[in-house]
Amino acid sequence: MVEMSEEKFDTLNEKVDDLIQLCTQMKRENQALKASENSLQADRKQLLEKNKETKTKLESILVRLKAINYS
Repeated sequence: MVEMSEEKFDTLNEKVDDLIQLCTQMKRENQALKASENSLQADRKQLLEKNKETKTKLESILVRLKAINYS
């Protein structure tokens, strides 16, 4: 009977070790995903700013073209 309990304890111990490893791996992956998200958000912000600048330049060109047409 004692041997059976020891086997169960060893199995439980292995499962706890597996869970610890899984948690550690998931924590690393979560950190990597957060870093990636931050990078993507920065890229998005930069692209939105470029888009805004391009829109402003395009509107300026259109105004100038309209002025030429009405001259």
